[in-house]
Amino acid sequence: MRLAHINVARKYRGGERQTELLLQELVKHDVELRLIARRGAPLAQRVSSLGIDIRQVSGQLPGVVRATKGVDLVHIHEGRSIYAGLVRRWLSGTPYIATRRVNNPIGGHRMAHLAYRNAAAVAAVAPQVAEVVRAFDPEIDVCTIYSSSSGLTADPTAVQAIRQRAGSGLIVGHVGALDNDQKAQETIIAAARELRQHDPEMRFFIVGGGRDEPMLRELAAGLDNVIFTGFVDNVGDYLGAFDIFVLPSRREGVGSILFDAMEHSLPIVATPVGGVPDIVHDGENGLLIDVDAPAELSKAILRLARDAELRRRLHCADLHDRVHWLGYRDDITRLLNASGEDREQS
Repeated sequence: MRLAHINVARKYRGGERQTELLLQELVKHDVELRLIARRGAPLAQRVSSLGIDIRQVSGQLPGVVRATKGVDLVHIHEGRSIYAGLVRRWLSGTPYIATRRVNNPIGGHRMAHLAYRNAAAVAAVAPQVAEVVRAFDPEIDVCTIYSSSSGLTADPTAVQAIRQRAGSGLIVGHVGALDNDQKAQETIIAAARELRQHDPEMRFFIVGGGRDEPMLRELAAGLDNVIFTGFVDNVGDYLGAFDIFVLPSRREGVGSILFDAMEHSLPIVATPVGGVPDIVHDGENGLLIDVDAPAELSKAILRLARDAELRRRLHCADLHDRVHWLGYRDDITRLLNASGEDREQS
């Protein structure tokens, strides 16, 4: 089986991380893998050690289509490349599948309908994303396949160094691309400004890089309780050092970093956008607040900071959810072991 994955995103964000995780798993199986990635983008470099065929392209449709020649199946990981899958199908009959990771509306033009309808399968990373696809075109058969946690480990020495940098107070952490329009990091900064009066020892770590970093740094000027790290590779060390994790996004597909935060037993404060409410259940494994509500974020953080038992209860509650999702493994194993006819019926 020759399988091509297309992800020509310019940056390295949640979708690219999920693409990398899938490639890491697939190299363990008898599959000939090809990654079609944007030339010079981080994803190609990050998977270079896997020993797979990497085709770097400009991102323009003709080059992406040419790079899919000779494969048996195409997997598309970001929305714009779905048209490359459609053209490859027209040229050689090669089937393609598409993973939809964002809950933005899909453009209503004819080619978009053709591209999604002709996919052999369309997967959404959360039910809310699936609903966007169904609202766009009811004829599209879409299933929900959640993102994976990254299995990020924490080195105790590095964790201790981060905590020493923070001082003696609690650490409130955020990990994400510095894209304020989506992630609303300005809400974190506003909360940090407010909470500085109540708990001057508390520190806010904003982990990640992106186009809005200069603006956000300027917004936080004068706040000694806000620490920007820039883009880092050792995200697990930071998760291991955090006491509370916050994700006050304005929109998300699923917010896959939340799986990593849960894996590090962190109580979470997040907004109920996209697929987030499927992960964070208010009062069970985290707290949900309104979008663009820095006062609510401050209140939730202060509540967790002052109640160690609540922090413990919320970060332990995710064990139930982990067992719930792991239960799907039995179904997957059953399908893989089934005969071809039974698998098709399923």
